Amino acid sequence: MTDSTLKRFGVSMDEDLLKKFDKLVALKGYHNRSEAFRDLVRKSIMQHIYEDSEQIIAGSILLFYNHDQRKLVEQMTKIQHEHHHLILATTHFHISEENCLELIVVKGKVKEVQQLSHELTTLKGVSHGDFSIAPAE
Repeated sequence: MTDSTLKRFGVSMDEDLLKKFDKLVALKGYHNRSEAFRDLVRKSIMQHIYEDSEQIIAGSILLFYNHDQRKLVEQMTKIQHEHHHLILATTHFHISEENCLELIVVKGKVKEVQQLSHELTTLKGVSHGDFSIAPAE
């Protein structure tokens, strides 16, 4: 017996991208591409589902940056103080002599938290930023 809510559809993909996807499927231990694809879709939906709502979310902002970038650390600190009511905790890691990784745990209205993430991840000197959220209520 099949699940009547399960729907099938086709996905076209460049061969090189498909090879990389198959490596990811194997690396993560998925039984098939469908399981991996569903997880990717769920993650994408979670990142965008609350964009226009007043929903309270919790999440993290991950920043990888060069601490030698002129005034970057001061700008990051200023922005975080301006949004202190959204920040639950921060953790700072020294990755190399020049590079740092900062993890900021946040909670608040999705629009406000997204704005904070955007302000931090777009600073000159931040080479990688990631924003992950989940509903907090």
